[in-house]
Amino acid sequence: MSDRKFTASKSRSNRPGWSVTFRHPVRRSRNEWGLKVRKGLGTSDDVTADLLVGQLNELLQDDSWWSGVRRKDAELQFDPVVVSAFFDGIEAVSHDAETKRSDVIPLPTREDGYATVLFLGTTGAGKTTLLRHVIGSDPEKDRFPSTSTAKTTTADIEIVAAPGDFSAAVTFMPEHEVRAHIDECLEEACLEAIQGKPESKIAAALLEHREQRFRLSYILGGWKAAAESDGDDFSSVGDEQTETTVGDEEAVSSEEVEHQQQRLSSFISAIIDLSQETGASCEAQLGKLSDHKTADDKATWLELFGVEAFRNPKFSSLALDIMEEVADRFDRIQVGRTERSSTEWPIIWTFDCADRDEFLSSVRWFSSNHHKQFGRLLTPLVDGIRVKGPLYPDLGADGEDLKLVLLDGQGLGHTASTVSSVSTRVTNKFANVDMILLVDSAQQPMLASPLALLRAVGSSGFADKLAIAFTHFDQVKGSNLGSPAQKRDHVLGSVGNAIASLRDIVGAGVAGAIERQVGSHSVFLGGLDESTSKLERLSRGQLVKLIKMMQAAVDPSDETDCCPHYDIKGLEIAMHDAIDAFRDPWRDRLGLSQHPKLHKEHWTRIKALSRRFAGGREDEYGNLMPVAELRARLQEEASKWLDRPAAWSRPPKDERERETALSRIRRAVEARISMLTRSRLSDDQISNWQTAFDLRGEGSGLNRARKIETVYDYAAPRISAAMSADARQFLDRLYQILHEAIVEAGGKVN
Repeated sequence: MSDRKFTASKSRSNRPGWSVTFRHPVRRSRNEWGLKVRKGLGTSDDVTADLLVGQLNELLQDDSWWSGVRRKDAELQFDPVVVSAFFDGIEAVSHDAETKRSDVIPLPTREDGYATVLFLGTTGAGKTTLLRHVIGSDPEKDRFPSTSTAKTTTADIEIVAAPGDFSAAVTFMPEHEVRAHIDECLEEACLEAIQGKPESKIAAALLEHREQRFRLSYILGGWKAAAESDGDDFSSVGDEQTETTVGDEEAVSSEEVEHQQQRLSSFISAIIDLSQETGASCEAQLGKLSDHKTADDKATWLELFGVEAFRNPKFSSLALDIMEEVADRFDRIQVGRTERSSTEWPIIWTFDCADRDEFLSSVRWFSSNHHKQFGRLLTPLVDGIRVKGPLYPDLGADGEDLKLVLLDGQGLGHTASTVSSVSTRVTNKFANVDMILLVDSAQQPMLASPLALLRAVGSSGFADKLAIAFTHFDQVKGSNLGSPAQKRDHVLGSVGNAIASLRDIVGAGVAGAIERQVGSHSVFLGGLDESTSKLERLSRGQLVKLIKMMQAAVDPSDETDCCPHYDIKGLEIAMHDAIDAFRDPWRDRLGLSQHPKLHKEHWTRIKALSRRFAGGREDEYGNLMPVAELRARLQEEASKWLDRPAAWSRPPKDERERETALSRIRRAVEARISMLTRSRLSDDQISNWQTAFDLRGEGSGLNRARKIETVYDYAAPRISAAMSADARQFLDRLYQILHEAIVEAGGKVN
């Protein structure tokens, strides 16, 4: 690093006074040293600014300063502004968002008499609309949490129903993740520009991340005509209901909208100029894009263009301009307290208030999705909202004195037939909740995503926590469905057929446990877009039933002294099937083989996945979830193997007792498999993921696919009679996991 030369220079930005811009020698951007940084110098005087820039250049030119431990020494020699500009961010402190929220609002537990309920459902099922009824949130007046016709983000919403005043703790996405998302949006916008797309398409790529979980339009404002349209298609939790009209006091003024349009227009113009300049450089190396006829040739050209655009100094300057606009929105928060990092990036916002209306109107800026508030919303920057207060359902005596913790967050995605796994962000919560509430549409129940959830819940040993709320029950119609009972039987019949299809996947025991749970823990709701007071008698009664089930989830679960005994036989075959079920689809996604039901993923998505693993930030990208998929396949096959013990300490009295004994082991296995898959696919492989992401030039897409295949070769080696030493070690580790889990749960291994 010391061989590289770094220089600072003063510059003007959107903020008043002089700023200093430089590439930081020990901060990284996309796995390369030299993150471009811009900091305000706090002065408009040329001479003072030059002196400060000179001091910063002293730090940049002497690598003995390039360590966080030298900060105290630097404070004795350099101006505080210079010290802050250089050292902030070197001593990066990891802030666990959930811990930060718990420091302000601890989550009560079963020991406190509270039941914790995890809401899960597909887009459009009505998950968040149902949550509103449970907390007594009026769809017209309160509008919290926000609902939408589609799309989700990773933000978690945690609600503690408790007497007293209202309080909130909102945590934010780390600064480097926001910068990474902005870089990706900029790159997509540049790709649109170089292909001659109109300004509206370029703006759409900039303002809406490809993964549709980060939208700059909420922060910077919508693009021209789009700003006048209904923008209710983004939510912190995703659902089926559109937002009602907001009052003038909450809407962004016409003057502010005009200013937003001017800034966005300047960004789009800068993107076009940057793309044209970079495109000319690429044409000198590879010829014109239009000269390349095949899809692979065009992909190679565009990937090189993306790399060169990112390396263009104008790219990082534009990214910093956008980051400044984003940071400016935090400065507009007028209530509460904001804790910031050493780089002044917000970590957590807290607020206490006795008045419900004032409280919710303040919190909505962090969760709203209304298009009339575009340009001022902070929703895409939020990773968690925790609120506490008297948030009870409008059910009279049936809604009083409840002790509930309600968790709502990322949904189950779309209903594509290929969905077979659930995000690790979801499955990691199963062990810590008392009820897993699946919200599903009664019109089309148990499509691919809900079935994937049932697979995950059952094979992990958590079937006894499952409950299902079927929404849109009022819209289940047919000439053969004349009464509510007939409609209910029709829905449950469809569900029974879907569960039957899982028997070969999760085993008869798990499928039977799920079926019993659905039969006893299902409710049927309709007309949820109305306020609770306007619900029909049937839906109101079912809502009361659901809330009673929630509160009862805190009661002790069944116990048994009946224990299974196992011979370690047949496990090798089960693990062989699990590995093949993981590896074969991924060969198709990577384009290394072909399958009639699967397709090769676009090179940009594979590259984006490798970028996330390389940065150690995430282990999935959209529906590409290798860690979740390997975890699910191993757990499912292990669950089926566990379903066939060699003997019992005593015969189980019935199927329920049998499943109670086996579920203890399944849960112990799931916890170990979760750690194993995360370690083997992510933590142990970061350098290989970085190599895969860094590949450039002709054939880089295929080479990246092959490199990822080598990651999978290590993480999940094929098991066969002639397996490698690595595969044998991996199989031995799986044997050990099963042995430890069985013994821990009270079973025996011969």
